[in-house]
Amino acid sequence: MFRLWDLVAIILFLAGMAGMGLWFARRNTSTEAYFLGNRSFPGWAVGISMLGTSISSVTFLAIPAAAYVLDYRQAVTNLALPFVAVIALIFFIPLFRQGALTSAYEYLEKRFGVLVRSYAALSFLVLQVVRLAMILYLVSIPIEGMLGIPILWIIIVGGVVVSVYTVFGGIEAVIWTDVVQTFILLGGGLLCLGLMVWDLPGGFGQVIEIGTEFNKFSLGPLEGGFGERTFFVVLLLGLVNFTNEYAGNQNVVQRYIASKSLREARKATLICMFMSVPTWMSFFFLGSCMFAFYHVFPEPAVAAMAADEVLPHFILTRTPPFVGGTIIAACLAAAMSSQSSSINAISTICTVDFVKRFGRVRSDRDCLVIAKLIAGAASVLMIGGAIAICYIPKESMNDFGLIIGSLFGGGVLSIFLLGFFTTRVGNCAVITGTAVALACNFYLMLNTFGWLPPVLALPVHSYWTTIIVNAVSFPVAYGVALFRPNRRNLERLTVWTLPPGSFGGNPKPGLPAMTE
Repeated sequence: MFRLWDLVAIILFLAGMAGMGLWFARRNTSTEAYFLGNRSFPGWAVGISMLGTSISSVTFLAIPAAAYVLDYRQAVTNLALPFVAVIALIFFIPLFRQGALTSAYEYLEKRFGVLVRSYAALSFLVLQVVRLAMILYLVSIPIEGMLGIPILWIIIVGGVVVSVYTVFGGIEAVIWTDVVQTFILLGGGLLCLGLMVWDLPGGFGQVIEIGTEFNKFSLGPLEGGFGERTFFVVLLLGLVNFTNEYAGNQNVVQRYIASKSLREARKATLICMFMSVPTWMSFFFLGSCMFAFYHVFPEPAVAAMAADEVLPHFILTRTPPFVGGTIIAACLAAAMSSQSSSINAISTICTVDFVKRFGRVRSDRDCLVIAKLIAGAASVLMIGGAIAICYIPKESMNDFGLIIGSLFGGGVLSIFLLGFFTTRVGNCAVITGTAVALACNFYLMLNTFGWLPPVLALPVHSYWTTIIVNAVSFPVAYGVALFRPNRRNLERLTVWTLPPGSFGGNPKPGLPAMTE
């Protein structure tokens, strides 16, 4: 359905974002500026940027779809964030701010060696390309409905437009556009929620009444086996996923490092923590409002739609002109904040962990050119992946994203935790544990897709994959370390060997470092 004023709202938003990107592009004269903004960002901006990065179009469209089609059980993963954020404040941030790191995986080479570094970096790259494709696919759905153009063309054109400013803008453009985009997407979500509640005869109370009647506020069954998405498995998955994100995800670690001080990095994490959970829950409630709305005002077309298409349908048929375009611009803001972060992170990892580490680059200027070329290549992969997702059967994109993250995590979390919290585990032990984790991951992947003979198949839901893989990797590595202990110098590389005062305290002179 083409509505001119909606298109005007979207064009104004895109023009504003492009202008910001071009403004910051002229300031990228070195890789230090392109990747880290010369390590000078205030905590409040970094915190809002971290929030914007985590609240992608997966949040804006897929989370309401998950609540609409099922209940709140996928919200349980988000309840683990505050606990993980506190651990990050105390331990992870000080560790990553030791030395002049640019990549999270530079730490792994110092701790375990180049093979472990390369494996973890490659795993991150694969998952980020998948995430980029998911985000671009989701944001293309409402645009397709508005313009009546096939989604494949929307993906191609939209991917090109977004990539142009993210490729040239660098981390400075990423963070400051994230700040603007975050406020736009939060406003768009609240506006959409308000319109639904306003149109319902019983208002807010009717949403609660209908949601309760159809068990839409359930957090999942408290009992059940390995084959179901129970409350506890989803909570455990959230704990593992958020620990993985805050301990070794370049999107987050890059922001720790880019903050201008330890205090500002911690402030950023606190801001993100206090804003994230209410934001996610509001989008789940938006899904409840959507279910109540179409229960009261049923439409045959909606009944036949995929869950991810229902919210775009509401925006395009039940909102006034320009208002609908503003909400779609908010969805675009959600997508662009995440895409720009991931593209920049991919460029950082490829340049720092592979080109600089294994190649022969003549100057920093050459490295900067290579970084921008890699960002462009990531954009091409994003577009191709989004096209592929169009043909993959899925319950909802949020569910699809959790499955992909579970299948391809590959035990990277356990590598970082072994690095941070042990002194005995060394290179040989962690490689052995990772090899066992990969074998376990491969077996569970075959099991998930039903490619194993019945006698070898296990009744295990795909959500368990990343939990099991890391649970296997950690004890295997530590067990090997009992016989092959670490021989490397671990000064400043574990929580036990950081200098006194590294965690922000004021120790007395001569106070020894902690010991494991």
